[in-house]
Amino acid sequence: MCSLLHSSCHYYRPGLYKQGLYKPSLYKQGLYKPSLYKLGLYKHGLYHHSLAYPPVLEENAVPPVTAKPDYRDSRANATLPGVETIDSIDAAGLALADFLRDHPRLLVITGAGVSTDSGIPDYRDAAGRWKRPPPVQHGDFMGSLAVRRRYWARALVGFKALREAQVGGAHRALARLEALGHVDTLVTQNVDRLHQRAGSRRVIDLHGRADLVKCMQCGYSMMRHALHDQLARLNPAFASLKAQHAPDGDADLETDFADFKVHDCQRCGGIFKPDVVFYGDVVPAIRRQQAEEGLARADAVLAIGTSLMVFSGYRLCRQAHERGMPVAALNLGVTRADPLLSLKLSAPLTAVLEDTLARLGGSR
Repeated sequence: MCSLLHSSCHYYRPGLYKQGLYKPSLYKQGLYKPSLYKLGLYKHGLYHHSLAYPPVLEENAVPPVTAKPDYRDSRANATLPGVETIDSIDAAGLALADFLRDHPRLLVITGAGVSTDSGIPDYRDAAGRWKRPPPVQHGDFMGSLAVRRRYWARALVGFKALREAQVGGAHRALARLEALGHVDTLVTQNVDRLHQRAGSRRVIDLHGRADLVKCMQCGYSMMRHALHDQLARLNPAFASLKAQHAPDGDADLETDFADFKVHDCQRCGGIFKPDVVFYGDVVPAIRRQQAEEGLARADAVLAIGTSLMVFSGYRLCRQAHERGMPVAALNLGVTRADPLLSLKLSAPLTAVLEDTLARLGGSR
């Protein structure tokens, strides 16, 4: 605390304290106060985005597996007034309800944490590190038959978890918040389509849809379950295997894949690929444009269940911060955007969202 009150600190300005704009008691309570944001403290020099930007990775680039989560500039590691992490459900629900009342047009960004209650595993731990080896790279998938054999053999076992996943409480709560007028645009990094099944209508599938496959040569697309039926007929021995499910329809299966038969496009012989953005690939321009249009309409950003380590999601938070828009996060763990946040909540997602709904007059 004393370092924040020192006149040479990057975040404290003596003039603010004299004017009564900075309240140490609020910091000690660890509570977010919308009134502080209304006063525009960050505009007065309390915090500036140039002090805290993480290094920019290329679109969907993968941080090294061994990388530690200290991705921020050292100056950003200081605790900032008003953004201490809130980790109790009641306090988080209260703070988020206040945030939604003050910023009624939200751009919401969701990630894998929203779907874990639906039985779909996530990629990262609370520190933002990989829980398993990184997913397949786009270039490797397109350039190697061996990689495609391994991918489709594992998917034949693991996609069941994605196909049979049911809508969770967080999906339903976000659909209800949209119906109440609090969510203008929902940008999801997930490929499971559970937001749509829960009733959300204003959804952008930033990274595509796992239930579709597309020929990379002629553009022909088909439902993924039809391709899996073909693969099962071609590879009955693999179809009967069992393995632990992994994120996005993968499975922790390691065996000899040399005999696995890959089904290529029946029209042109091209490579079938899930209609999703693999790591190392680029988000299609139309989806980027739709997300940026949603950001232009919004007056705040809320990231839920995502570490934002992938640049395509993090970019929206950075753009919002550059425009002076508040950015909040509800996530069990660190996020790449932590230095940019106006509000940081680290509590169970569904419980906080349901508590927030109750405070806003919606049903739990």
